[in-house]
Order: sequence, then C-alpha cells, then structure tokens
Amino acid sequence: MKTISSASGGSREDSAGRIGGNDVRWRELLRAAQAPYRGSGLFAWFFARGKLGLDPVFRSLLELGLIRPQAHIVDIGCGQGLLASLLAAVDRCSADGRWPADWPPAPVGARYTGLELMPRDVERAAAALSGLPSAPSFVCADMVDAALPDCDVVVILDVLHYVDHAAQQRVLGRVFDALAGGGRLLLRVGDQHAERGFRASQWTDRVVTAVRGHSVPPTFCRPLADWTSLLREIGFADVRGLPMSRGTPFANVLLVADKA
Repeated sequence: MKTISSASGGSREDSAGRIGGNDVRWRELLRAAQAPYRGSGLFAWFFARGKLGLDPVFRSLLELGLIRPQAHIVDIGCGQGLLASLLAAVDRCSADGRWPADWPPAPVGARYTGLELMPRDVERAAAALSGLPSAPSFVCADMVDAALPDCDVVVILDVLHYVDHAAQQRVLGRVFDALAGGGRLLLRVGDQHAERGFRASQWTDRVVTAVRGHSVPPTFCRPLADWTSLLREIGFADVRGLPMSRGTPFANVLLVADKA
C-alpha cells in the first residue's frame, strides 16, 4: 500500500511499516532549510531545527499546495525567517529533481518579504539568510502600521493575537488591500473554544516568547467562528479552516482565505 499524506501535513507508513518516500524528501528539505542557521549561533540553529521539524504548518504549506509558484509572499511576524529558508530549500530540491512526485507543484521562484517587530529576530534572519540566491528581504516594523507591498500571498502564523481586536481588523483590512486578485491569506490562529488545546498553546506561546528574549504581551483571541466571520466581513470570498496541530497538544487552525 502506498504511503498517503494526511491533510494536516503528516504522513502515514505503508502496511509494512516502511517510511514513505515523501518523508525522505521532507527530511532532505528540512536539512536544507535548517543549514543556513548553523553558523548563526546556538539559539538560531536549535530554534530552526525544532520549529521546522516539529511544527506541522511548514510541511502542510508545501504538501497541500497552498503557495503557488512565482508568488510574492509577505510573511508578517516572520521571526528569524524560517519560511524564507524553507522556500529557498524548495528551489534547490526542485532544481535537483528531488521534489515529491505526488505533491502539488513546488512553489519555486518565490519572492519573499518578511516583516518582524523584534530587531534581534531580524538580525538573526539577515545573518543566516543574506547569502541565499532567492534574496529574501527583511523589514523591522510593527504590523499594525507597516506599509505592505503588493503581493500574492500573506502568511501570518501565531502573531495576530498579540494586538487588540480593533488592530486585528485594521491589519487584515490592509492585508486584503495589498493582495492581488486571486491572492491568498494564510492565517494560523488558536481556536478559543477548544479549551484544553487553547490553554496549552497559550502557555507554550508565552514560554517561547520569553525564551526568545521578548516580554510576554497580553493576547486577544477569538473563537474560530469569529475569525472566519471577520475574514468574510473584510471581503475574503472563500475561507476554510485546516486543523494545524498534528503531533502537538494545541488547538491551532490554519485559515486559508482567498480574495476573489
């Protein structure tokens, strides 16, 4: 029986318990994406290894074909640029003929702009990734009032809850305006109604924020239905939620919102 990839970015073994070919390809991508951080200090290296290896969202973005080739991507709250490094690894693996055959087309040729509030994270991103052929751009700015370039995809993973509800609506409205027709928002949020998983994600969020050397701000969360309603109110024509907590105790959902 062939290995089948799950909708949440995981994979299942075949009937003989063998590891599928896609898992081998994914591990190759991971090694390539983690490698630029090796010379950027222990924290940058171990954070890249842990986050890329354990967070299901990165594999899901690729395995589910959520980013099209040649897209201009704006990554809000980019941290040390893990998505930029992963996309550069995609370019190399695809050029070498090592892209999983039954995955959607590789998002090759992406242009990347990362937006991050924390100067130390921007410094780590620039130090590790400045030599990449894809030439990612990193901007130190606050998402609440930063200018957003015209783009095809906006990625916001686990950061929008750090601003109050009114600011969330303003940010999402500006994201909608920046997206081209047919553009896509990829927004990961915690579902406030899933109490146990939500509490686990909030606790972990605070710990990781403190470990990264940042103060722990208050959070402004919503139930999943409220996030969906907000996106539709702003004007997104198609909004769907994908569970994005596989292998973790959290209640995370990736909202895929498309602009008509």
